[in-house]
Amino acid sequence: MIFWIFITLVIAQRLIEMRIAKRNEKWILSHGGYEVGHRHYKYIVLMHILFFLSVMVEVVYFKKELSTYYPVLFFLFALTQLGRLWALQSLGMFWNTKIMILPTKQVQTKGPYKYLKHPNYLVVALEIILIPVLFKAYITAIAFSIFNLMVMAIRIPIEERALAVHVEYHNIGLVSNRFIPNRMKPLKKD
Repeated sequence: MIFWIFITLVIAQRLIEMRIAKRNEKWILSHGGYEVGHRHYKYIVLMHILFFLSVMVEVVYFKKELSTYYPVLFFLFALTQLGRLWALQSLGMFWNTKIMILPTKQVQTKGPYKYLKHPNYLVVALEIILIPVLFKAYITAIAFSIFNLMVMAIRIPIEERALAVHVEYHNIGLVSNRFIPNRMKPLKKD
């Protein structure tokens, strides 16, 4: 019962975020922005859908139960959610699940973006471990951590090139090479 309540709340959160992303996408497009790297986006969506299905199947089919370490794991999960909210709130209308570029605006550097280029990707990576481990679904945790690394190995370089339209992007934050350094030429519209 706890599993279904928890997983339903997390999925509901993702659906709300998709609505926010769609609203933000419309706003960015209406202000002269554009999307880049759309070819890989469907694989990111597919990975997240399969992740939730895999957690459900592994927990139900193998009769997995809540971990005995659930207080610590849930606390860590709650911290990731605070990180997620901080990242989303810091970007405001600029936050999106797609790579949306608005060349006339400066890159946002407040909140966690002052310290990391991609804090939301770190949050997602931690969630992909914590959600399954909370219910002892270790196969899902390992498999989807690997899948997520593969997807991020494609997405982050595309995003880095796209954000290079902003000259200041490479020189912001406390450290010039936050998370994944990359000094490439700007990526043009698809």
